[in-house]
Amino acid sequence: MTMTKIDSVRIRGFRSLADVELSNLTNATVLIGANGSGKSNFIRFFDMLSWMLRRQFGEFVERCGGADDQLYGGNITTPRIQAEITVDRDESDAPLLVYDFALSYAQPDRLIFTEEAVGAGSEGFWEPIGRFPIGSGGHREAEIVEAAQSVNPPAQIAQQIERVIQQLEQSYAKAYAKVILGLLRSCSVYQFHDTSDSSNFKKRWDAEDNNTLHTHGGNLAAVLHRLEHEDIKRFETICRHISRVLPVFDRFQIEESYGKVSLRWKAKDMDKTFGAHLTSDGSLRFFALVTLLNLPPQMLPDVLLLDEPELGLHPAAIALVGGMIKALAEKKQVIVATQSPLLVDAFDLNEIVVVELRDGQTQFKRLDPDAYRVWLDDNFTTGELWQKNLLGGRP
Repeated sequence: MTMTKIDSVRIRGFRSLADVELSNLTNATVLIGANGSGKSNFIRFFDMLSWMLRRQFGEFVERCGGADDQLYGGNITTPRIQAEITVDRDESDAPLLVYDFALSYAQPDRLIFTEEAVGAGSEGFWEPIGRFPIGSGGHREAEIVEAAQSVNPPAQIAQQIERVIQQLEQSYAKAYAKVILGLLRSCSVYQFHDTSDSSNFKKRWDAEDNNTLHTHGGNLAAVLHRLEHEDIKRFETICRHISRVLPVFDRFQIEESYGKVSLRWKAKDMDKTFGAHLTSDGSLRFFALVTLLNLPPQMLPDVLLLDEPELGLHPAAIALVGGMIKALAEKKQVIVATQSPLLVDAFDLNEIVVVELRDGQTQFKRLDPDAYRVWLDDNFTTGELWQKNLLGGRP
């Protein structure tokens, strides 16, 4: 199944990512490596993108400790972040679309855009067919948002031919920006780690907030309530998957009251229902993951990024989640950062990227399945190869 997806990413100067590149990304990409190797920094880069494309980049920088903390080695070592992202459209013979930007350090401890451009290119990074700068530099928020919506009127130039060329370039820039913005805005980083007493899982939620599952999972009850009333087969499939790992679980029992819903579920052979505050942390995360990975395509982003989805899960749950991610990757692009061999078992070697920290810099390594053929032919799983330190990425 073809889809519009991220084809390549190059990042320079962001946190531990001094200079990393991933090209020819598959529909499923799994990052494995030790603690502190930089897996989460790669995921956080896409989190930063989502703030940028909501024009809330300044808030992201402040929330994450300031500009100096986002730069590899600080601003003295690395004065700017550079990135290029290529987008592969669901069209034959269509060129790759490219979005690149540079963020430079500025006082007082902030980052400003000193370069921003969209364009089209062939395979590889910046073999451009056409590159169109956005803005004049020095802006605090991403200008691609405005570029995708409107183009500035052409400047008054003497010759008609130059005016026509400029209009054509602006039309290309708008078209490219619109496609790129649509995909990158649809990238969502999911992390269901917060299950504390004040977490969103344990709050009453607006029943109408159900178009998609939020990245923190707080509107899980609203999404399940919608599925129960609009897609009962899918709702029952989710309940059945959960009961495979949590035998006491029967089904979700979510009722609307004054436009609000709360997460509750019924136990087998009991009349009692349990709320989120009486549910274990691992079970709450499992509820959210199973629901997310079984949503209909129209309720999902184009690109899903999952940061250590195995956290707190039973081994049987991890294996089930891995199979679901693999199945979802036939319809959507999924990027996962994990430390779980059980989760890695669900994926092929060509879908795995080994992440290692060397001399303070994150490095990515792609794997050649032929190099491990003797092990694979002997029925070793990918997770077992990683555990034996044959793939790298171990402490």
